[in-house]
Amino acid sequence: QVQLVESGGGLVQAGGSLRLSCTASGIIFRTYNMAWYRQAPGKQRDMVAHITSDGSTNYADSVKGRFTITRDNAKNTVDLQMNSLKLEDTAVYYCSARFAYNSAIRYWGEGTPVTVSS
Repeated sequence: QVQLVESGGGLVQAGGSLRLSCTASGIIFRTYNMAWYRQAPGKQRDMVAHITSDGSTNYADSVKGRFTITRDNAKNTVDLQMNSLKLEDTAVYYCSARFAYNSAIRYWGEGTPVTVSS
């Protein structure tokens, strides 16, 4: 079955860095657009960073210049490097995989929490 397993979340001070990783199994990874979303308490889930199957990226305005998404098709992983973290980056971060040829086919990980403290 399809699994997306996130790791790397935790507690970090404002201004610090974290690197999240998502490992996918059960899919042909290179055919999926990958993304990181986040959901803060009481808020909707929003896209943070997206990388297409051919490596094109885009970011939410709130994280541009601070976060970087990368993928390794050989390892079936997508990472999110988060620098200069702010209190408002606190959320549960979710990995998403969406089939590049049929956007109705989509999978989610269970999420990894990130807490930024002052």
